[in-house]
Amino acid sequence: MLCQIANILYFCVKFDDIIMTYRQIIEYLYASQPAFHMVGATAYKPGLDNTYRLMSHLGNPHEQLRTVHVAGTNGKGSTSHLIAATLQTQGYKVGLFTSPHLVDFRERIRISGEMIAEEKVVQFVVENRTFLDELRPSFFETTMAMAFWYFAEQKVDIAVVEVGLGGRLDSTNIVMPLVSVITNIGIDHTEFLGNTLSQIAVEKAGIIKPNIPCVIGETHLETQDVFLSRAEECGILGDGLETTDCRIWFADQCGFMRKRRMKEAPECQLHGSYQDKNQQTAYVALQVLRNVCDIKLSKEAISKGYAHVCQLTGLRGRWEVVSKEPLTICDTGHNGHGMQYVVEQLKTLFQSHGELYPQARLRIVLGMVADKDIDIVLGLLPTEAIYYFTQPSTLRAMPAEKLCCQWQKRYACSIFNQTTQNNALCRSFSTVKEALSVVQKEATNEDVVFIGGSNYVVGEALSLL
Repeated sequence: MLCQIANILYFCVKFDDIIMTYRQIIEYLYASQPAFHMVGATAYKPGLDNTYRLMSHLGNPHEQLRTVHVAGTNGKGSTSHLIAATLQTQGYKVGLFTSPHLVDFRERIRISGEMIAEEKVVQFVVENRTFLDELRPSFFETTMAMAFWYFAEQKVDIAVVEVGLGGRLDSTNIVMPLVSVITNIGIDHTEFLGNTLSQIAVEKAGIIKPNIPCVIGETHLETQDVFLSRAEECGILGDGLETTDCRIWFADQCGFMRKRRMKEAPECQLHGSYQDKNQQTAYVALQVLRNVCDIKLSKEAISKGYAHVCQLTGLRGRWEVVSKEPLTICDTGHNGHGMQYVVEQLKTLFQSHGELYPQARLRIVLGMVADKDIDIVLGLLPTEAIYYFTQPSTLRAMPAEKLCCQWQKRYACSIFNQTTQNNALCRSFSTVKEALSVVQKEATNEDVVFIGGSNYVVGEALSLL
């Protein structure tokens, strides 16, 4: 009988005298609550007042959870998934909250790799619709509240929570975690976080709390003092994984994955070279959980978690090979800091690939959102590639024609936009589907195809390939 009731709720819900399906519930969320990934800055609501009101309405489910809190400009998704996969392998029931999603909204909320059920999404909105309409939280605030409600209901052992934007004023900063993790600091979202690395670090450092250990992924001259100062304020300044005191650690100073110790590193399913730092950060965070927070973790769990992270958690879009003929790779790197690592990896790959296939061409399907620093990204891209500029289906999208024009201006090449030739160096397409269709027709099995520039481009591509 209970299963029958759940199925009825899944397919059809009485919602203000309108029959609402799961799909209609998702449309309601997008329509009634501003979503940053759809409209950008207008959806950003700094401060925690709304979040606390929403949590209070739900009975403060976040207070029932043991959490790991992960912030950073880049790599926080990969790091979160590595931590979650390892804990899951150890046998813990692990909640995982991340954003944005690539294909399915439910990717944001998982327990031990399984996405939240559609009927649970419906249930949350139906039960809280009146309050949501009154409060008008952001899409992210609502999604985060749904995650905490679901994790508490399902009694997860640990929840890994990824920061949405920044840290200090992010909605997720209501948690009192077992450990706080900041992967790195790069220039991004300057309209909210500041124009310098030190200013951005102040916002990220806002997740560091008194008496709670913290792991910083990368040491940087412009940001190190910011973190040390915040740690001193919180009474956690110190070092040493062997103690039981709360401390702050810089992961790249802990020895793990230094060249002389590479043999000690667990084999990881995330193959991009830029993932080394994320693996290192996650590893040190796991050591803190084990040695400081008394979380049971074996070496075998870490090895298995790292080796099977994608299968265990559903992680996609991180240097993901989606086809071998032609070799087709997608990656969600989308800002200057992230694209630098991605492009370096792409250049290395294509160089070695070209030794086997001298006639191979590098073809890049690229789209961006308008609030990113286009000049920085374009300046990083390889000039020898053939470009298929496109735009995702979001209001934030940079028009493909503008990207193509900016590329032309930068390199002042007179042969761009030769649309009658397969070797045209630069063309624009109004949809990701159209760009993929053309590149699939033009690419040989010896070529290399890269798809990226935006989470939304990668998400649309994965839904089509």
